[in-house]
Amino acid sequence: MERLIVRNRETGIEMKAFLIISMAMSLISVAFAATGTATYYTTYVPSACNGYQNDGDMIAAASNVLWNNGAVCNKYYRITCTGLAYQGANPCKSGSVVVKIVDHCPTGCAGTIDLSEQAFAKIANTAAGKINIQYTPV
Repeated sequence: MERLIVRNRETGIEMKAFLIISMAMSLISVAFAATGTATYYTTYVPSACNGYQNDGDMIAAASNVLWNNGAVCNKYYRITCTGLAYQGANPCKSGSVVVKIVDHCPTGCAGTIDLSEQAFAKIANTAAGKINIQYTPV
């Protein structure tokens, strides 16, 4: 009986350690999520990163916030809609989208990330035009 009690205590300690590590990992991933806004565009070539190469339609243009002289070219970001950028009904759909940065959104760009129309439509109603987002490098 004593041996069973000791084994149950060890299992309980292991379970607590597992839970603490899991919670810490969750907090770390949330801590790396940046916030910003997203808009969308419809002309995909030529792009600042790849010229006339067809990069598909899960793509985006980075504003000066991310551009860093083109260092983000061909990097992937996970984008999640968090709400409308102004007053109105919530346009967000569930889930997120992963996009490849292939272009530079010019100075005066309305969003942190300018998504392709198809990528925007995966996470929000395009009628919204501009949404609040969380984004993380993948």
